[in-house]
Amino acid sequence: MQCAVFAYDELLYRNFGKNDPADFRMVSGILRLATKYLVDSLRTKALVHLSKAWPTSLKGWDAREDLARADEMQSGLGISNIYPSPADVVILAREVNAPSLLHSAFYDLSRYHYTQIFEQDDESGPSIAHLPLSNDDMQRLALGKEASQHAITTLIRSMGSHSHPLLLGHHTHSHRSCRRDFSELVALATQHYLFDRERGCTDPLYVAEELGQPLYDFGQASGADDARFGESRRSAEVSECEACARALAMWTTRERERMWKMIPLWFRLDV
Repeated sequence: MQCAVFAYDELLYRNFGKNDPADFRMVSGILRLATKYLVDSLRTKALVHLSKAWPTSLKGWDAREDLARADEMQSGLGISNIYPSPADVVILAREVNAPSLLHSAFYDLSRYHYTQIFEQDDESGPSIAHLPLSNDDMQRLALGKEASQHAITTLIRSMGSHSHPLLLGHHTHSHRSCRRDFSELVALATQHYLFDRERGCTDPLYVAEELGQPLYDFGQASGADDARFGESRRSAEVSECEACARALAMWTTRERERMWKMIPLWFRLDV
């Protein structure tokens, strides 16, 4: 049997796919064999390949999401099926002892609404609740979803603080004008993500990225050539000064890095 597994080593190396569901089924099967028969080189190659879709770095996550958004634009459906179910990735990671896959998988899984998790969809297949996630992992998911939702609320609230560092320093506009602009941004974000529960309402990394975009218009997609996939722009009425725009971009970067580092804590992955 080991000879067959070694033969798969070269086969896998030559036939890396795009980390889509079909590719995941092939690679996960080979990873299970490599783990069972202690073929370390094959196991390493499989994990490196899977880590492109389930990375441990924020840079890797952003690259993954860019591909998903490109797929959404190409399909025209507003959704992407480019990656397998994150629940399947959690199950695989537990089976083969690959904790490096859990960071992204749990975060991706937390972006699903509870109806998607617990109710069966004829188009997408059985609900995640019917997949053999352990009770401990279901608990981790629930705790992580609560923490990530709280992160969005905290993120938006922090922008409305009168003592926020974004409102300090030198401005080409008056402090009053900048405060008004940020107050409008906070109100728009609150309505869009917390009340209307629009796109991104379960994804704090996405929310932080969007809040840092200049000329952002919540809920209205832009057809501009320079618009990023799946993103929109803020209305011209919210015209923070150049200094605030730079500060906002830096704040967004810091917040996204901070939240990424918090994911293992949110989902109790170190416990």
